[in-house]
Amino acid sequence: MSPAELSTAFTAAEQNWQARLGRLRDVVRQELVSRQLGAELPPPPVPIIDLGCGQGTQALRLARRGYQVTGVDASADLLARFERDLAAEPAEVRARVRVERGLIEHWAERTVVSPATAVLCHGVLMYQADPDPVLRAIAGLTAPGGIVSLLVRNGDALAMRPGLAGDWAACAEAFGSDQYTNRIGVAARADRLADLTGRLAGLGLQLTAWYGVRVFTDIVANDADPSPRRTRRATSGPCWTARNEPAVPTRTAGSPP
Repeated sequence: MSPAELSTAFTAAEQNWQARLGRLRDVVRQELVSRQLGAELPPPPVPIIDLGCGQGTQALRLARRGYQVTGVDASADLLARFERDLAAEPAEVRARVRVERGLIEHWAERTVVSPATAVLCHGVLMYQADPDPVLRAIAGLTAPGGIVSLLVRNGDALAMRPGLAGDWAACAEAFGSDQYTNRIGVAARADRLADLTGRLAGLGLQLTAWYGVRVFTDIVANDADPSPRRTRRATSGPCWTARNEPAVPTRTAGSPP
């Protein structure tokens, strides 16, 4: 498959994303996601597939904890960064990680791919005009009794950011839309709780928990500017955990963003 065929809506702003890696917003968000995964995942060494793994932050953390992790992403640059970081890890960690390049929906169709105990898909659905192909791939890759962890932009809270910024026109518009432009300059899409719950149920995935990844940090006005100027609110979407079996939906403690 050619590089053009592997491009996504995220591709155009990928350099903007990489420039923000390691900034306070990124570090705190990754830490919160890691802690939530620690509370939800079964003990290692079960296999995990990280779809849209990017630079491999979560995949590496999980491998250090003893999980067998396959990271999949469409970006050659981000995977190269992942593999550079992986090369610096001890041999026992490197042995637990496999890195694959491909679009999620295409990679999932390969006959050699075995379902995993846990499938992660963080920060991907917002770049899908139609999330169903990726959600179907996720469902097909999740072993019976396994879990899925999704990190999405919360469509029920799109008005919060422009409201906090005093942009009342954008705030009012956000109440009736699932579209927004994110911090790296990409037009993206948000998911609402009721809609995503229904989509997951239609694929045999029952929502069992959801939790906000909302961060309040003293950071710069622009993530790329090293000089702190003022306090801003750093936000990410909620994480959702679904199980590939019938279950009674519950909500974990903590308010969604």
